[in-house]
Amino acid sequence: MSNTIHFLPVLLSISRNPVTAVGLPLALGTLSGSATAKVVRGRWYQNLLVPPGRPPRQVFPIVWSLLYLSMGYASHLAVKALDAADSPTSRSALLKGILLYYAQLGLNLLWSPLFFKAKKTGLALIDSVLLTASAYCMTDLLHGPTGSKTTPFLLPYCAWLTFATYLNGGIWWLNHGRPVRRED
Repeated sequence: MSNTIHFLPVLLSISRNPVTAVGLPLALGTLSGSATAKVVRGRWYQNLLVPPGRPPRQVFPIVWSLLYLSMGYASHLAVKALDAADSPTSRSALLKGILLYYAQLGLNLLWSPLFFKAKKTGLALIDSVLLTASAYCMTDLLHGPTGSKTTPFLLPYCAWLTFATYLNGGIWWLNHGRPVRRED
């Protein structure tokens, strides 16, 4: 935890500025998902059995871009609320929520390399479950101290993560005994 405290001023300054608050998750998400386009056109992904309800692949970059912008703006609102908070309880919840924001962002950025690059659908599922749980917890922590200002920006993210976890879980379940093609 003491290492986290050293990074806290940097993390707060990133989210304090609305441009860097929305730009950081968007840039890192784009970087993390950059190898995805090639893989989804490849044989491994095309041969996966998938659960019902998977949207067309073109939907994912649009949805994720909007969600990265939205979660980034929520982090900005949380830091603004922290700057104005006078209650120790509110400050504590906001600090925990902001730290969870960065933790879940790390889990988010780890998912694409696990799923698409390493083709480890089971490890990606574990990551997705942890990511989804941390996003819901973060949303709950930030709700009260921000006067619910962050909630409309984070609830769509939580809903999408729930759906993405369903897709990941379905893909893992339907394919976990099948041989993995690694040539693409």
